[in-house]
Parts: sequence; structure tokens; C-alpha cells
Amino acid sequence: MAAAAVLAMAPFGALAQAISGTVTDGGKRAVSGATVFLVPAADVAKLKKAPSFNIRRNVDDDEPMDDSIAARGDKYTQAVTDGSGAFSIAGAPAGKYFVYVVPDDDRHLPGGTLTNKSMTAAELAAKPLAIQVSGKTPGNAVFIGSSKCMKCHDDYVDFKKTAHKQGIMVVGKTSGLQDTSRFPGMNDGLKKLQAGAKLYLYGYDKGRGFDKYLISEKAPADLKTVSFTATFYTDKDGSLKLRTENVRDPSDKARVYPVEKTYGGPVYKQRYLIRVGQETYPFLQYNTEGKDAYADRTRKPWRDYHGDWLYDEAKGKLKDPPKGKSFEIQCASCHYTGYTLTPTVGGGFVAGAANDPNGEMDIDGDGVPNELNVGCETCHGPGSEHAKAPLRRKASMIVNPAKLASERSMVICNQCHSRPQGTTKTDQPINKDGRMLTPGISRNEYLVNYTSREDAAQKDFWPDGVHSKSHHQQATDLVRSKHYINENQILNCADCHDPHGKKGIKFQLVAEARDGKNSLCATCHTVDMKEHTAKTVGEPHTRKIACVDCHMTKTMQTGAGLGEGIEGKGGKKYWMNDITSHLFDVPRISNKGVKGVEPGKAMPIPYTNACGTCHEAEKM
Repeated sequence: MAAAAVLAMAPFGALAQAISGTVTDGGKRAVSGATVFLVPAADVAKLKKAPSFNIRRNVDDDEPMDDSIAARGDKYTQAVTDGSGAFSIAGAPAGKYFVYVVPDDDRHLPGGTLTNKSMTAAELAAKPLAIQVSGKTPGNAVFIGSSKCMKCHDDYVDFKKTAHKQGIMVVGKTSGLQDTSRFPGMNDGLKKLQAGAKLYLYGYDKGRGFDKYLISEKAPADLKTVSFTATFYTDKDGSLKLRTENVRDPSDKARVYPVEKTYGGPVYKQRYLIRVGQETYPFLQYNTEGKDAYADRTRKPWRDYHGDWLYDEAKGKLKDPPKGKSFEIQCASCHYTGYTLTPTVGGGFVAGAANDPNGEMDIDGDGVPNELNVGCETCHGPGSEHAKAPLRRKASMIVNPAKLASERSMVICNQCHSRPQGTTKTDQPINKDGRMLTPGISRNEYLVNYTSREDAAQKDFWPDGVHSKSHHQQATDLVRSKHYINENQILNCADCHDPHGKKGIKFQLVAEARDGKNSLCATCHTVDMKEHTAKTVGEPHTRKIACVDCHMTKTMQTGAGLGEGIEGKGGKKYWMNDITSHLFDVPRISNKGVKGVEPGKAMPIPYTNACGTCHEAEKM
């Protein structure tokens, strides 16, 4: 009688709801035997924690869906699909839920198209749910290269125009998988080298990281500080060469290296890969936004990148780079499609990549070029079985990240847009077999089997231990943000970025961030800027400002940064960096990385950048 009374008094929306629907794959084939969980949004919200640099495997609050189900799945409202993929839940209690599907076969992956946004029980009951889950790449699938993918998926041809496809380029040659039209200035540094350039490496500082030398196109006033010179020139056959010469010991024979490839260019910097035997090594960095007038050595046009690999300060002699530091062993896994690292009898390694007739270069000597940049299969998995399968079965043979839970789709990006160490204790997140992750695995499986250090070290963050300082840590930030664990929507990279580059918007965004309408943020948020700023900073802003000006501060630096910020005490300038924090918070002047810190060494925040032009930074 009492229970009936409670039901009678409850509002209509709070009544238990009948929810039904079907689960299929992309080929509209029924997925039978799958468990459909209603994961309470309130339980996911309880996983929220304050961000720190301490990211660990085997914890119970890192994966919103998988961790929630592991802890309480047996208590969640659920149903199992029948032979036609249909399911029915007779009485779902009132509340908000994420709908998470766990198939019981080896052809599909957990998640589903309703996984990442919560809905009320009433919304879920309004009409039958049509849920699609991702396929799974079979264990015998191999990489076939993006050109084969494009034969059927030619509507994704703009992928060739993305920054991902320009990462590695053979000097003087654009591959059939590359289109540089969106980055007209990406090879400005290369052109300077091809025209002939002599650089002086001097002022050696053993306490620094990769940039132990100062670099200048002009000889420094004190020639005694110069260790060696690096002269770039175009040879008679049209190839680019590097000649190193020992300034301190002219009798030391000069060394000449082919400059084989460029490394980067679309996003603020470019490095150069020199050939030494069977390996290549990065040397020298060109900062597209750099200026010689800047006092900070890291913000000039030319920056040293491991000149210490080419000169032995102790012996005062030129040398070749150490074999264990090659690009192929240290860096290539995050660029090559289908990367492999195979041990040799002599104790070394040979790197491989997917064969593709339009690839950048034949690196394994089999007569077929290899795809040396991020390709379709990097995110969708090896495609051989998908390519030859009958039409209706194709979807179950390939991964569709859009149908995964955010924690599983984002880890595909996370493996390279973070700073782990792999099983070989290098910066490559590879497993003991020398392979990158297979798309669709759980985030924890990745952390356990592909990393020896899960993410960035403490030195890669500002003194607050929260905000990233080193570059390519966007996903390091995102997994620690409120956008990743909350009760409404579990954000993943593709919610804001278009991996296929169809939109043609800078940084592969799905909408403009600074168009006067905050279109990107407005896809989820509705905010009156005057009211918001009046509430948060005590003053309604009438000037056009964008959400990202405050909530996506560029705390990280990859190139020279974006110039000087406001002037601080003593006339010293703050700096603006060039890689965006993805914590989505607004760091204040009281932050440990800013307060009491010399302006030139402080963490960039809104109040030392754009806001500071109107506000006194020290008071914000």
C-alpha cells in the first residue's frame, strides 16, 4: 500500500519505463546474444576526480563505461538480444542512462551508437532504439594500405589533405597519398635549406634536453664557442645534403649525410631526417613562427635538435648518431601505418610499414612503397578481410570508432597524443611484439600491454602538476577533464575534430571555434557570453571573445609559440604557446605555474595572453 502510494505521488516522468530496440552492425545484420546495459549517469559522475599527472593502469575510475560495469554491472538494468537482435526492458527505473552494448561474439566490439550521450528513461522509451555496434578486425587481417581503401571509399579523398598525411615526406617528392594544398608554408624551412644554408652550433649546454646548442645563420661574436657547423646544400643530382664540419679541429674530416625526409611542417615546426646507414635520424628544427629578435632560444626560427648526436664535446670530434636513437626505433610507430619493429640477428631492429603503391618510400626493399604516415587502417584496423568480405559482412570485419565507447575510440588517438613509454622503454607505445594497438581494445588493455610508463612524466607538466607543458599531450589532458567523465556526454576526439578532413577547417575541427558564434562549442553548449562573463569574472564582456580564448589556453609548446603576451612586472614579456590544453578549465593568475614566476618562464594563461590586453593580469 505504501509503495503504491509512492508511485501514485510520483510525477509521470518518474514512472518505470518500457524500453525496447534492436542491435545490429553496420551491415544491418542482427547481433544476437548481446547484453544491453543501462549504465546510470549518476554512477559515471561518481568516477570524476581532480586532474593530476598520475595516470595509472588497473584502476577503477579511468574508463567510464567499462569500469562502471566491472564494478556494478550485475546490478544494472539490462537485457539480452534475441536471434533477431531485438531486446526489451520491461521496467527501467526513472533516471538518466548511458546505453552500453556488450556483444558475446568475437565479431563485434562493446559500445554502440547510444553509448556516449546519456538519456532519460522516458527519452529511451519514446520509440524503439536502433543501436549499431562496431565490427572487429579478425585476428588474421593484415594491412593493405590506404589506396585500396580509397577504391571504395573515394568520398574520403580529403584525408590526403590532413596534417596526419604530411608528417613524413620524401624531400622533393609528394606521394600519391599526400596533398599539401592546405599547408602552403609547410616547407618554408626546407626551401631555405635547399637554397643553401650554413648554421653555426655553439654555446653547448649539457644541462639542456635536445637543444644543447644555440644555432645561428651568422657566426657568433666569440668563435671559440662554436663546436661545429652544419651546411645544407643541393647536390648535382638534385638531392639535399648536410655537411658537418668541426670548427675546433679543422683536421677532423667533414661528414656528409643525405637529407632524406622532412618530419612535420603543417603544425608550427619541421625537422629533417638524415640518412646514416640503414637508419634515419632527426636533426634541426625550423620554427615557422620563430623570430631572431626573440631572446628565448626555443622561439627563434632555427632550434637545435640533437646536434649532440653529431658532435662529441668530450673528444672534440664529429661523430655519427647513436644507432639506438634512430627515428625508426624512437618515433616512427606514431606515423607509419601498420608499423612493425622486428629484431635482427645482430641485436638491432628493422622497422616496417604497410605496402601501398602510392606510399612515400620503399623502406623494406621489396619494390613496393610503404605508407609512412597515418592511414585509414591506423584507426580502423588492418583491412584485408574487410576488403574481400561480401557486402553484408564487411561492417563486421572492420572497426568503426564512431560506434565505440569514447574510452575505446579515444585511446586510438591517445596512444600518440600523449607521452607514454612503450615496452621497449622508448617513446613508442608498442607491445612486446613491436606493434601498435589494434583499434577497439580497451584503454586499460592498452596501458597494460603497450606501455611501461602510462603517460607523461612530472617534468612534462607545469609546476601545478595539472597543465601539460610538453607538446602532443592533448589526450593526456582530455582523459583528465570533466568532458571525459561526467553524467551527460563522454567526449572523444572526433566530437570536435574531423579525422578525415572533410570540413577543411583549420586543425581539422568539425566547426569554427572563432567565428563570432562559437559554433564549435555551441554544438553542445548554449551560453550567453555576457551573463557567463559577468558571473565568472564579475564583468559582462561586450567585445567579441570566444569560448576557447579562456577554456583552451595554449599551455604547450611545439614550435616557437605564437609570440609575446602582455608585459609583466619589470617590463618582461609573458609568452604565448602554440598547443592547446584540453582540460577545458581556466587557469588563474594564482596558479603555481604563474604566480611569482618570472614572466618569460611562466605558464601561458588567458590573463597573460588575450585577456591581459584589457585586464591587469596580476589582479585576475
